[in-house]
Amino acid sequence: MRIGILGTGMMATTLGGAWVRAGHDVLVGGRDRAAAAATAARIGAAGYGTLTDGAVHGDLVLVAVPADVAPKVVEGLADALSGRTVVDCTNPIAPADGGLMLTTGGTTSVARRMAEAAPGAHVVKAFNLCHESIWTLPRPAFEGAPLAVPFCGDDPGSLDQVTALITSMGCTPMPCGGLARAVYIEATAAFAIGAWWSGTEPRFAFPTPAQASPNS
Repeated sequence: MRIGILGTGMMATTLGGAWVRAGHDVLVGGRDRAAAAATAARIGAAGYGTLTDGAVHGDLVLVAVPADVAPKVVEGLADALSGRTVVDCTNPIAPADGGLMLTTGGTTSVARRMAEAAPGAHVVKAFNLCHESIWTLPRPAFEGAPLAVPFCGDDPGSLDQVTALITSMGCTPMPCGGLARAVYIEATAAFAIGAWWSGTEPRFAFPTPAQASPNS
């Protein structure tokens, strides 16, 4: 798969590295060509260039820039992104009230704002729940099970692409519905990261159905 990456930070580096290891053709695009070159060299990407270069390279394009600027970046590349799968891995969160809150107010999502900014693109929310270090693992698995990656979007072809991408990383795709549900995935990140920061383990709040109904 041809993948363009918009951004040169840790998520761009670790996800891009995972995709290079999985055999994908990755190009890193950034505002700073030197930073893009350094990131590309670090992960063994096929090339580097500007944000526009990243947008036009990929059948699938990862937006790995800060959540507060992601819609504006996408808007500036709307023509180049038209018809492409655009993956939003951002988390619009900030410390507040002793924990984390959504900077969007919880009534919309960054993914939705990106879709509105580039109406010709097919936006998919994915890869935002895990710390970037998880994507450095060759095939992430925990307690004997491959890592599940939640994602949501509206375009069937783009969802198929993201499913294939997740599978190529040795992870399990977890489809979560249409793009309207991206706000819930972003809220889940705020909840889970806030719990980790407080020293607790959010997964213990979610027993499996079999564990919850042992007599059924």
